[in-house]
Amino acid sequence: MSGTKKAKTAIIIRKEEVVEAGHHGGAWKVAYADFVTAMMAFFLLMWLLNATTQEQRAGLADYFSPNSITSRNNSGFGAPFGGLTPNLDGSLASDRGAVQVTPGPTRPIMTPDDSEEDDTPPSKPRTSGPSLLTVAQDGAAAAQAPHVQTTELPDAARPPAARVTPPATVKDPVAEAEREAREHAAFERAAEQIREAVRSDPALAGLAKQLAIDVTPEGLRIQILDKDRQPMFGFGTSALNDRARSLMAKVAPVLLRLSQPIAIDGHTDAAPYRGGDRSNWDLSAERANATRRLLTDAGLPEARIRSVAGHADRDPLLPAEPLAAANRRIAVLVLRDRPAAGGR
Repeated sequence: MSGTKKAKTAIIIRKEEVVEAGHHGGAWKVAYADFVTAMMAFFLLMWLLNATTQEQRAGLADYFSPNSITSRNNSGFGAPFGGLTPNLDGSLASDRGAVQVTPGPTRPIMTPDDSEEDDTPPSKPRTSGPSLLTVAQDGAAAAQAPHVQTTELPDAARPPAARVTPPATVKDPVAEAEREAREHAAFERAAEQIREAVRSDPALAGLAKQLAIDVTPEGLRIQILDKDRQPMFGFGTSALNDRARSLMAKVAPVLLRLSQPIAIDGHTDAAPYRGGDRSNWDLSAERANATRRLLTDAGLPEARIRSVAGHADRDPLLPAEPLAAANRRIAVLVLRDRPAAGGR
């Protein structure tokens, strides 16, 4: 064996490197997600079409449509760009601008030559045209609209909501307060003049207590009162005695200096009138009218007399004593130009 050579065997080792290929299992998921999204959008579109009206769908379409003048089929001249250029007058006018006429109640138009005996047949009345003319805000379309003549209805023929109410006159509080102050001062001066005229006459000194003068919310009130054993009128009559005439003669000149209207009221006590079918109403009214005649005879203008009234015993001066002589009286009231608040 020593001389024998061993045979050598070549050993070949083969190593194979395994390279994994790319993962192909997720591509279908992306496609399926796109399909589900498209189906969801489709069903959402179907639901919107079923849940909206035609007007709402048109509004949505207008909202998402591009604002391009080239997308219009028509323009102001009926062709794209108006046939010439977008800057030409009327070429950019909206094709939606239109005159909307809403018919309303009409009334015949009466001319000065018309009369109730007009022989024109009533089958074709002349009307005043539409009551309301609504024009779209597009200026070019409104300019091309035909002229419609309208006739304004008189205020009395309009419905209450459409009638024109004139604005109320706003009074100046400062000027009104000044006017009332001047009027009050004039009444106070007139009252003092009457009192002074009665005090300065010795023949009337005893009648001072039968004269009551005060300024009320209605105006200047001058009252001539009866007194026990000193009446102003004859018993049960409307004739003024001499003392009452003398007293009224002092009052008349002061009333002439004023310009306000005058009201005259007659009053009696609660004693029933003994005169057949007559009553205290007749007696009080006749005494008030007799006082009116006495004042007008003294020069007071008849136009200043506002009213003459008899109140009988309904407004006693002394309510607790209905038979008191002071309840028989004549009241001459110089009214204010404008009644003050708080009057009787």
